[in-house]
Amino acid sequence: MTRIIDFYFLALKATIALLLAGMVVLVFGNVVLRYAFNQGITSSEELSRIFFIWLTFLGAVVAMREHAHLGVDSLIIRLPKPLAKLAVLLGYGMMLVATWLMISGSWAQTLINLHVSAPATGISMGVFYGAGLAFGVPAFFILLWDAFAIVTDRIDVTTAELVRDSEEQAALEDSAQAAFPVLKPKH
Repeated sequence: MTRIIDFYFLALKATIALLLAGMVVLVFGNVVLRYAFNQGITSSEELSRIFFIWLTFLGAVVAMREHAHLGVDSLIIRLPKPLAKLAVLLGYGMMLVATWLMISGSWAQTLINLHVSAPATGISMGVFYGAGLAFGVPAFFILLWDAFAIVTDRIDVTTAELVRDSEEQAALEDSAQAAFPVLKPKH
């Protein structure tokens, strides 16, 4: 099962890279065509917008799995373990509710806009709103799994890295981990 999940997230990263490459080609190609040939790709802006939305939501899923979202855990690490566990589980409960709202709202909007076509490309606007589902469903399962791991003490909330304090710290720790895989970052 772990191999399937790892493959899924590898496929997500590849999809994100392809979406980014597609955006670059569409936008750059459109700029060159407009300035050099006084022409343009009619659907370029619309496709780039859809690619960007999907890229953002899929990237958020990958970041959620890797606990790479920025956050502040200075209160949690100072609380006694039972209170820290309660506070983290309360936070996870709120995230699960927000994610459920995202899923249900995206589902409703996808169904409403399924037969509405985008003006330039004719693509169903359900594709546009489906990005919320592509984020919400995996995010919900990731949050459920993390909450289960916290309840069963597989994750110790006082020592685990559930969020990143800053982008600089994350980049520094990642480069240190790559250079010296034996060392673990301190908290």
